[in-house]
Amino acid sequence: MRVAVVGLGEAGSIYAADLLTRGASVVGTDLHLREVPAGVEIAADIAGTVRGAELVLSLVGAISAGTVLDEALPAMDAAAVFVDMNTSGPEDKRRLAGRAAARGIRFVDAAIMAPVPRARIDTPLLLSGPGVGALLPVLGALRIPATDVGPEPGAAAQRKLLRSVFMKGLAAVVVESMHAAEVVGAEDWLMDQIASELGASGRDAVQHLIDGTTKHAVRREVEMLEVRALLQSLDAPHPMTDGTIEWLRAIAARTALPGAE
Repeated sequence: MRVAVVGLGEAGSIYAADLLTRGASVVGTDLHLREVPAGVEIAADIAGTVRGAELVLSLVGAISAGTVLDEALPAMDAAAVFVDMNTSGPEDKRRLAGRAAARGIRFVDAAIMAPVPRARIDTPLLLSGPGVGALLPVLGALRIPATDVGPEPGAAAQRKLLRSVFMKGLAAVVVESMHAAEVVGAEDWLMDQIASELGASGRDAVQHLIDGTTKHAVRREVEMLEVRALLQSLDAPHPMTDGTIEWLRAIAARTALPGAE
């Protein structure tokens, strides 16, 4: 099987490398390519990447997702499946699916349900859209865990954003608690208190929440803005989401300062 991976950042590089270990032939491209995963063929552009591929994975971020789709569609084989794995709102996914349908290409909205570096290619996926029926057997053969949540593109994206209210909100609460504890010199005590509530992973889970929020504050702020837009469209209250966005914005500003870690 030939798989095209458009976007070889953190997640894309992991998928490309792990797909090779599971028997796929992988070709990739990235405008800001820093390091090529061993064994991955690199194409000069998106059209060259997707041409002849049975499966196209888009991992470029929501801002670039539409451009990638538009460049990929004319070069894709009619039997191929385009999988948008970027985090965006349901309406964005529906628009992309409509553009794919106009070209006769099957589209899948895929939501990645945990940080990819943790479980790598075994990270669970939620899938929705008209191409899910064709994609599920392929993912099964590659031993990639995935759950079908319906034929409507945007359904997977919606569920991921609903989950993010809790997951990103939890991380923001942990950061806020630990920040206050540092002021009074009670970091170790509070970390133990929080860890005792998070199960067997304990302190590692707390540190993971802190480190991930700090490292990816900018990207997560964008995601939470999508969450807020979703909640507003549902006429659902969102004060916790507002607070999470405020914290992520402050963390991003602080880490951008010269000398900040």
